[in-house]
Amino acid sequence: MNRQSSAIAAVRPPLSTQRATSGPGWGLVGVVAFSFTVPFTRVAAHDGLSPLFIGAGRAVVAAALAAAVLTLTRQARPTGRQWLRLAVVAAGVVAGFPLLTSYALQTAPASHGAVVVGLLPAATAAVAVLRGKEGVSRAFWLFAALGAVAVAAFAAVQGGGLGGLHGSDALLVGAVLAAAVGYGEGGLLARELGSWQTVSWALVLSAPLMLALTVRAVVDEPPAASGSQWLAFAYLCVVSMYLGFFAWYRGLAIGPMAQVSQVQLVQPVLSILWAALLLGETVTAPTVLGGLVVIACACLAVRARFRGDRGDRAHGAPGRVATG
Repeated sequence: MNRQSSAIAAVRPPLSTQRATSGPGWGLVGVVAFSFTVPFTRVAAHDGLSPLFIGAGRAVVAAALAAAVLTLTRQARPTGRQWLRLAVVAAGVVAGFPLLTSYALQTAPASHGAVVVGLLPAATAAVAVLRGKEGVSRAFWLFAALGAVAVAAFAAVQGGGLGGLHGSDALLVGAVLAAAVGYGEGGLLARELGSWQTVSWALVLSAPLMLALTVRAVVDEPPAASGSQWLAFAYLCVVSMYLGFFAWYRGLAIGPMAQVSQVQLVQPVLSILWAALLLGETVTAPTVLGGLVVIACACLAVRARFRGDRGDRAHGAPGRVATG
C-alpha cells in the first residue's frame, strides 16, 4: 500500500468545516435508512428467523461486503490505537445494540421499547459532549429533553399506553448506552478514517464473534423463512447494518455530533409510517399529531446554537482530512 491512502486527501476541506446543514442532512439520510429496520425486522422474525440469527447474521453478511470493499479499494489498515477505538464501535453498534434489542423485544411491547430507545438521541448527545468535548447551549438540552418526552408520548399514543417496568428494560437501557457510545466514538473516528471505512473496519473486526453466534443460531434453530422474509433480512444486512452507516457516520463526523444526534428523533415516526404503508398497520390522527411534535422538537434541537460562534461548529478537528 502506498503512503497516499485513498482514505485521505489533502484537497478536500475537513468534514468538520463543511456547511452547518451538511451534518444533519447526511444524518437524516442515515436515519431514513435505519427507519426501515423495525418493520423489516418484524417481517423477518414473524414465524421465520430467530432473533439471534437476525442480530448476528446480518453483521456477518455486512462484514463480507465490507471486507470486499476494503480489499477492492486497497484501504490502509488502521493504527494500533484506532483498532482499539474500532473495537468500541463494533461492540456498540455491530454487536451490542442489534443483539440486545432483538432479545429485549421478544418480551417487551414495541411501544415500550420505543420509549426506552427514544432516549438514544439524548444519550448520543451526552457522549458527544463528554467524549467529543462539544459545548452545547441550554436551549439545545431543553429541546433534546422535550424530544425525548415527545417520543415517549408518541409511543404511548401509538401503543395504547406505556405500561409498567419490564424485565427487558435492562437490555433496552444497555442497548441505548451501547449505541450511544458506538455512535459517538464512530463519529470521531470517521474524521480520521472516513465514514464508510470506519463501519467497514468495525464490521470486519467483529466478524469472528458474529460468525460464531450465527452458527450457534443455525444449529439451535435452523432458519426457515419465506421469500419476503429473506428479502427483509437482506435489507437488514446491506442497508441497516452497512450502507446506512455511510451517511450516518459522515453526518456525525461533519457534526456537531450533539446536534446531528437529534435527527434520530424522527426515526420512530418514520418507522410507524413505513409500517402503515408496507404492513398495513393503522395510523391514527393522534399518531400523526405526535409525529409532527417529535419532528418539530428534532428541528429545534438541530437548529439550537452551540456556545460561541456558529463558525466554531465542532471541536477537535482532525489533523488529517478523511474523504469518507
